[in-house]
Amino acid sequence: MVTTTALEERLVAIAGSVPDPELPVLTLRELGVLRAVHLRGEDAVEVELTPTYTGCPAVEAMSLDIERALHEHGVRDVTVRTVLSPAWSTDDITPEGRRKLREFGIAPPRAGARSGPVPLELGPVRTLTEAREEAEPVLCPHCGCADTELLSRFSSTACKALRRCLSCREPFDHFKEL
Repeated sequence: MVTTTALEERLVAIAGSVPDPELPVLTLRELGVLRAVHLRGEDAVEVELTPTYTGCPAVEAMSLDIERALHEHGVRDVTVRTVLSPAWSTDDITPEGRRKLREFGIAPPRAGARSGPVPLELGPVRTLTEAREEAEPVLCPHCGCADTELLSRFSSTACKALRRCLSCREPFDHFKEL
């Protein structure tokens, strides 16, 4: 995110401090969906927001919350624009955001997630997630154990999977790598 003035940096801090409506433990900045804030005239601001995926139902709530936060800080005209390119990736989640997910009981996405198109290989019935877990397991956010199992590819939101720790037996969400 490139800012050019102290005022724009302050506006990024305000917009970025808005909590994510689906994961209120994270701010939009920590989640990495806030791309930029631009001054557009004397009292007008344009905010660039990239959803976690194209059909994300939370975009409207995020936009309204950003508008409200900036209005409360004296900005009269706020436009929130959805930007789909470059696409959001779990690599955009900040280290602080990953720490907060873990503390909240959600296994953060593993570092260095794929960027770009997802490769397709035909062969035995096996997912890329299963292959990746052999190399780098999903750690339980409760006890840190690497011995976890996938219960469902989808959890409370489409961007999370439901897993269970085989050591402490606690279920937990895993923020899937995108």
